[in-house]
Amino acid sequence: MGRVVAFVNQKGGVGKTTSAVSLAAALARRGQRVLLVDLDPQANATSACGLDPRGLRGSYEALLEEAPAEGLVCSVPGESFSILPANPALAGAEVELVPLLARERRLANAVAPLRGSYDWIFIDCPPSLGLLTINALTAADSVIVPVQCEYMALEGLSRLVETLELVRRNLNPGLSVLGVVLTMFDARTRLAQDVVEEVRRHFPQTFETVVPRSVRLSEAPSHGLTIFAYDPGGRAAAAYDALAAEMLARSGAAV
Repeated sequence: MGRVVAFVNQKGGVGKTTSAVSLAAALARRGQRVLLVDLDPQANATSACGLDPRGLRGSYEALLEEAPAEGLVCSVPGESFSILPANPALAGAEVELVPLLARERRLANAVAPLRGSYDWIFIDCPPSLGLLTINALTAADSVIVPVQCEYMALEGLSRLVETLELVRRNLNPGLSVLGVVLTMFDARTRLAQDVVEEVRRHFPQTFETVVPRSVRLSEAPSHGLTIFAYDPGGRAAAAYDALAAEMLARSGAAV
């Protein structure tokens, strides 16, 4: 059965979508069967994979049970992983889900039939702790938390930890933290190193691999390419490949 991992942080701009897309590509290159679920109404993961969200059916239709998720999965051009895309209609899902029965479990029900077809199902969450993210946390076996190596990196993480505990208590007792990913690391600054040390002190689950700040990594989504297609020999690609290896080694021992 495939493992479901939610990429979550209520702060925007921390490298959440970049990490989800890059790790999906890295694991696929290592022979893993990977599905990326775009649950962000901004549909950045979908466009970063070279697909136009407009006109695509995907996670919105699966959540509202308008169509089975199996029939909505798309291949990612030039890559070996698949995506359940987002489209602009997803922006209304938070409101539309409110009156529905078992609204927190809609995504879990949608992805359950897909577990047997993939080794990993990644969920790219929106930068909030709303109903879409709660759906992701209810569906997930574990979470990965990207944290930017900049000032106030830990701001808001305490609230995220509280949310994870609430989900464990009420909806998903098996939810674990697979790891914290440090992103946008600039080795030239003392601040970045201080942030790394502080995050490691508070979160022992932090991955050893640190993702460097990279212009090429920022450019890749605008071309609809993963970092492995856009700059395969660069530092960012090497970091995400190392992170994928570390993730595979750790996956049986999340805490």
